Amino acid sequence: MKWLCVLLTVFTATSARAELNVVASLPDFGAIAEAIGGSAVKVTTIARGSEDPHFVDARPSFVRVLNRADLLIEGGADLEIGWLPTLVTAARNPKIQGAGRGHLALAPAIKVLDVPAQPVDRSMGDVHTGGNSHFWLDPRNGKILAEKIATALSALDPTNADFFRKNLADFNDRLDAKWSEWQKKMEPARGTKMITYHKSYEYLAQAFGLEIVGQLEPKPGIEPSATHINQLAQSAKSAGVKWVVIEPFRPRRSAEQLAKAIGAQVVILPDKTGSTPEAGDYFEMFDSIVKQLTGAPAPAK
Repeated sequence: MKWLCVLLTVFTATSARAELNVVASLPDFGAIAEAIGGSAVKVTTIARGSEDPHFVDARPSFVRVLNRADLLIEGGADLEIGWLPTLVTAARNPKIQGAGRGHLALAPAIKVLDVPAQPVDRSMGDVHTGGNSHFWLDPRNGKILAEKIATALSALDPTNADFFRKNLADFNDRLDAKWSEWQKKMEPARGTKMITYHKSYEYLAQAFGLEIVGQLEPKPGIEPSATHINQLAQSAKSAGVKWVVIEPFRPRRSAEQLAKAIGAQVVILPDKTGSTPEAGDYFEMFDSIVKQLTGAPAPAK
């Protein structure tokens, strides 16, 4: 009878360790990891949806979270460079360091836009040497991210590999259906010209046939001056810009000033999962984006 109690204790302890501890740098990566991992993972996201992903509050509590992580998912195109490496180093968890089995950088799987063709220095502003890191904003990239996450989870937990692959198939089927829906709804907006605050929406524009003609920032990470806005207004008006698009965490004053000067509309779009109440998960984020843009004035045909 005593040996049975011992076996039950071992079984209980083993069963209690069913979940993989997954830490995602950004909410979109966390949302996809939850969809693929389901009940077999516990996901913690570092950046909040309401934060500028370039400047995240790297709270000390995340060191403990990362210390216990089985898998760290990050973009890997310098977006998190100002805050994540310090946390990872402090966590002293070899699994998520560098080339560890528990470290997944997603950018290498993506065809990254805006990769600098020349050496980068501080005079250029906050230019990422790895290119434009907002790649989750093309829904087609969502399938690539989900595949990479499913592969990483399966390697760490082979017993649940079939479960992860089934969830991946379900995710892809849903994304395929939503992609067709979003494309159809966005068709009238194709060709719309817009100004963005930062180079956050290039992938979104590529996905839906929109045209970005400039940014409110004179250089990445540099606040717009009155002189820059006046100069931008002249070129934007002649180009027929209809929308001035900004992220929810951005100040609105400069966007409203430019929009008023050129007769355009300010559109506040989710830039990641959780950045607005309507963007509760990866699919809801695009539902919200499409709803916002199809409700905004489109160019005359």
